[in-house]
Amino acid sequence: MMKNLFDLSGRLALVTGSSKGIGFAIAKGLAGNGARIILNGRNEARLAEAVSALREEGADASALAFDAADPASVAVAFETLEAEHGALDILVNNAGMQHRTPLEDFPYERWCELFRVNVDSAFLAGQAAARGMIARGRGKIVNIGSVQSELARPGIAPYTATKGAIRNLTRGMATDWAKHGIQVNAIAPGYFRTELNQALVDNAEFSAWLAKRTPSGRWGEVEELVGAAIFLCSDASSFVNGHTLYVDGGITASI
Repeated sequence: MMKNLFDLSGRLALVTGSSKGIGFAIAKGLAGNGARIILNGRNEARLAEAVSALREEGADASALAFDAADPASVAVAFETLEAEHGALDILVNNAGMQHRTPLEDFPYERWCELFRVNVDSAFLAGQAAARGMIARGRGKIVNIGSVQSELARPGIAPYTATKGAIRNLTRGMATDWAKHGIQVNAIAPGYFRTELNQALVDNAEFSAWLAKRTPSGRWGEVEELVGAAIFLCSDASSFVNGHTLYVDGGITASI
């Protein structure tokens, strides 16, 4: 019988920024394919609700509240994780934020915050996870990028810069760590219905433009990211490294 290349049974996965939205959907999907899941966020109450929701569906889920963009917090969290849950097999770097302002008026403090949350978190958690993975000779890291890793829109130039950084950080991580048996890839979602995008979802003019601009003709649903995540976290992607997988309804493929 052929091995199920997508089976994640027995593997331990940490998903940062996973109490809601894309992170929660990915965590739920990985759990559904057999992984033990550790959810992360800074809001402990919301995190507890998310863990409870996964457990109600039969998932082996736990919470680990820490700031993924803070070096000291990340160091303590990974020590706790290894001590309480064992070796980490999978890391999904999903923590992120957005701020929309015309570039000429964009506050510098917001620029710094975007890079801290969107880029520093992936570097810090990725580095902490990789140290254990290198020692074990295996591991999977998936960074969450965006179509803005490739494209730009008015009012979000700094966000676009952070997601471009994620694409090249992914390449750099793969280049440094592939020799240790670690695969590092990225998922770049298009426009999905999430709390982060709710203002755009509610904007009839924007939604009409998006439907016309996207070959698939609609917003994406977060559950449609699960297949890509399972692929990149499983043995099915054992020779895929440094790749950014766009899950965007074709928007980056057309003009």
